[in-house]
Amino acid sequence: MAYGIAVRPSGGARTWTVVDAKYRTVGPVEDWIEAHRHLWSPNTVRGYATALAQWWTFLEQRGETGGWQEVGVPAVTGFLSWLRNGRTVEHSLVPAEEQPTATTLEARLAALISFYRWQQEVFGVPAAGRLLRGTPRRMPARGLLAHLDARSAPQASSLVRVRRQRPPDRPPLLLPQQIQAILDGCAVADHVTGDWVGNLRDRLLFAILAETGMRLGEALGLRISDFVLGRGGTAFIDLVPREDNENGARVKMMRPRRVYVGADLERLFADYLTYLACRATELGLPVTVDSALLVNLARPPLLAPLREGTVRDKVNALRRKGIGPNDWTPHWFRHSHASALLLAGTPEWVVSRRLGHAHVQTTLDLYGWVREDDALRAAANWKSYAAGWQVGQ
Repeated sequence: MAYGIAVRPSGGARTWTVVDAKYRTVGPVEDWIEAHRHLWSPNTVRGYATALAQWWTFLEQRGETGGWQEVGVPAVTGFLSWLRNGRTVEHSLVPAEEQPTATTLEARLAALISFYRWQQEVFGVPAAGRLLRGTPRRMPARGLLAHLDARSAPQASSLVRVRRQRPPDRPPLLLPQQIQAILDGCAVADHVTGDWVGNLRDRLLFAILAETGMRLGEALGLRISDFVLGRGGTAFIDLVPREDNENGARVKMMRPRRVYVGADLERLFADYLTYLACRATELGLPVTVDSALLVNLARPPLLAPLREGTVRDKVNALRRKGIGPNDWTPHWFRHSHASALLLAGTPEWVVSRRLGHAHVQTTLDLYGWVREDDALRAAANWKSYAAGWQVGQ
């Protein structure tokens, strides 16, 4: 069985690699990851390492690791079936109790295709030629100005696809009352004493995600100086690309951006900053404007930057209390934020800039259903709308 493991090279940052059943580094996978570490966030490296570790395990069970360069469509479709059946067998009469979602399978397939495409470009490995079909003759419509989009260049596509139910899945959302329940599940204000009761840091984290739509990794990489108070103007948060965050968090694609926020979040930040300063004084530890914003306050290492695993534990604890949907994740705040902005009539390009999408088409692909539903609801009154077309005789 292959494993994706975390490693920290001497003098380097924490990263991930893949080892085989005998705990030897899987050379082809390590070559691919090493070539992209400077481009990918640590979380992306971990996700790809997980996908390729599962692929290598599949080949080990088949006894085909020696022929990894010669695989084709049957092997990849067998791999997806193996994942669906609990990573035990390729064919099963009874489906596994907890099957991976279509999104998870697509991510595993995308990592595999990316791995073989790189191997073909760099080392001439022939497998990619068996897994990809040629450039499509007709590109799908991309709308006005699509010719300016660098992504519109024709690309070879995978011969293997993950079957999805129709219509396509929409991004999962949190309703306003669910978001409020999550925030209150972290901390609530005592109107008698004026203090916060609960974990103020966690409330600030989820409030930032809900109001800004930023990714969890971007929030965990914030430093105190990145949150700028309005002082009579509008407060904002600067997302600054950094590669030296202790917890490995960073801005996706290392693209800086500024996100403006409201007065409620600004006050919550000020309350948290006061609490953080008092806590640091109690511990005798220094806090400066360059310190991480979201840190460990109750357990060691104290004042160390918050890690994704701690957030995952908090989410699970809230779920066990029945707060929020059973399967919600921090990324749902991002989907909810984008959908709310579009429903309010915010232009797509503004939403795209706020979310940090490289292309506005990404925003349209993910959230185009919001505008579509709005238009379809308006069409419910088509008779009165069409009445305006009548021409007097």
